[in-house]
Amino acid sequence: MDIYETTVTENTEEEFVVLEEELLPPVNEFKRFCRVFFRRKVVSVGFALVVIVLLTAAFADLIAPYEANEQNLYNVLAEPSAEHLLGTDSLGRDLLSRIIYGSRIALLVGVCTVLISASIGTLIGLIAGFSEGPVQNIIMRATDAIIAIPGLILQLLIANILKSGVFGVVFAVGLTLFPGYIRLINGQVLSLKQNDYILASRSMGDTRRHIVARHILPNCISPLIVMMTMMMGASIMAEAGLSFLGLGITPPTPAWGGMCRDGYQYLMSRPLLSIAPGAAIMVLVFAFNMVGDGIRDALDPKLRGSIS
Repeated sequence: MDIYETTVTENTEEEFVVLEEELLPPVNEFKRFCRVFFRRKVVSVGFALVVIVLLTAAFADLIAPYEANEQNLYNVLAEPSAEHLLGTDSLGRDLLSRIIYGSRIALLVGVCTVLISASIGTLIGLIAGFSEGPVQNIIMRATDAIIAIPGLILQLLIANILKSGVFGVVFAVGLTLFPGYIRLINGQVLSLKQNDYILASRSMGDTRRHIVARHILPNCISPLIVMMTMMMGASIMAEAGLSFLGLGITPPTPAWGGMCRDGYQYLMSRPLLSIAPGAAIMVLVFAFNMVGDGIRDALDPKLRGSIS
């Protein structure tokens, strides 16, 4: 009798749990993502800064008080005033307007660089992860060799070959950042292809292309998005460094790194010429790093929790 009562009690509890799960409303993934993403104030600040820069770049023609290259040789190196909020440079161009227009170049270089490096790195990483033996060893040892070379030296070499300009900067930076994506994707593939559903897919006769497209690549999207977001800051810093050294965006195109270089010779008399664009670089890099950190937390299953 006791055994019967115990069995009935256990069955009743199991039925209650099943019924309770059926009555729970479905989880809203977007709400859960936003709850975790905006949980930390520093991430919210970073997200707000990214949105502000994006809007500034999109509506630069409406926001900027002057054209980026509009010169006034009768008003060079002017102090900040109501007419020029941040003053003017050595050619009489409004510094604030050039910083606003420079946000377009920074975002353009950052996005294009990340897309190029992520595409190359993901493709090679998938090949390395699915290849066994010599092919994987060759790819990964070559990747380690590229990572061992200082990135700035490679960027200077490639930029010098491709010449200055947006095209040269994008490819110079993009071709030096892709090894990180190779290591990330290779590690993800090595981990994922040991799962039971991959082995089951292979036993059913699915091709490698089908397994990659259906199972492997979708599970690599989350870490890939996180890395791409964080690499935006590194790309912007690299472009600023090349422009500061004279191998980046060619004048008179407004680039924050080039503006820091132009204002360097007036650092004692007009420090704002270098400090203002330098601060813009710092703020945007900080913002993208914080957003990437927030996305990483939001996409981590251990940190998401649940929300109805």
